[in-house]
Amino acid sequence: MPRRRPGALRAARDLEPHRIASWQRDLPPIDRLSRTTSALVRNAEAARPGYHVHPGSVRTNLARYRAFLRLPGEKLRLPTSGCLSCPGCQYDDIAYVRDALQDALMLLPLPARTELRRLLDTLDTRFRRRTIPDRWSSRTDWLGEPPPWWHRRVYTDARGAE
Repeated sequence: MPRRRPGALRAARDLEPHRIASWQRDLPPIDRLSRTTSALVRNAEAARPGYHVHPGSVRTNLARYRAFLRLPGEKLRLPTSGCLSCPGCQYDDIAYVRDALQDALMLLPLPARTELRRLLDTLDTRFRRRTIPDRWSSRTDWLGEPPPWWHRRVYTDARGAE
């Protein structure tokens, strides 16, 4: 009997957790994503919930990100959260919303990740154009690395989200 090559076995194994039930494709798609990608996002949210990722988080955070970008005015400043330790209030800070979208992006398989990345790239371009870079930001994380670029923007109170 012919045996399957190791590459074929690995490919079949890697596709296993990303299978989509037929009923999942019938659900309404997430904002500007295909039905297949939306189903894969829902699978990732349900299978691997984390600090920022839970069922429905991508849909909610995309809506928050778009709502911020629709605010009137030419240049926007990021609003700070009243209390960053509160799980609900921290998402008043758009930088944390973008963190949540980045975390969800890392959980997706490659085709879905590419589609969500394309959507985020267009939103990020608008975000960079409409916000002001903070040239004096010298914050680092506990490893001494600077935070992602979306945390290094000017906040409404000019101190940043700490």
